[in-house]
Amino acid sequence: MTKRENFSSGSTFEKAFGYSRAVKVGETVYVSGTVGIDYATGKCDADPVVQLRQVIKNIEPALNRAGASLKDIVQITTYVTSAEVFQTIGPVLGEIFDGILPTNAALVVQFPVPDVKVEIAAVAVIGSGT
Repeated sequence: MTKRENFSSGSTFEKAFGYSRAVKVGETVYVSGTVGIDYATGKCDADPVVQLRQVIKNIEPALNRAGASLKDIVQITTYVTSAEVFQTIGPVLGEIFDGILPTNAALVVQFPVPDVKVEIAAVAVIGSGT
């Protein structure tokens, strides 16, 4: 039987809405949709690029706790509030994932949290990183 491990970031959203930041099953790590709220301050910067960089800062510890890293990400789903936001963050995604090149689906959505413009969900396979 494959072991399942759940990892929390301590976000109030996780507790309130009943989910984990990441779940590891075997060598695969599934990371929940993660937004760019700075957990230390509870604030979300208005700039989508700043949000994107904070999203990555929020995802990395969950991956690390599960034994993975950004280099092990094989798939991301990027949620944005508009096509313009995606055009703004696209080059930064290219910079962050240069050499990793996960698959990516981008969707335009409306978020239930004020000021959020970017959210990313990810799947990583431990040891697959280059």
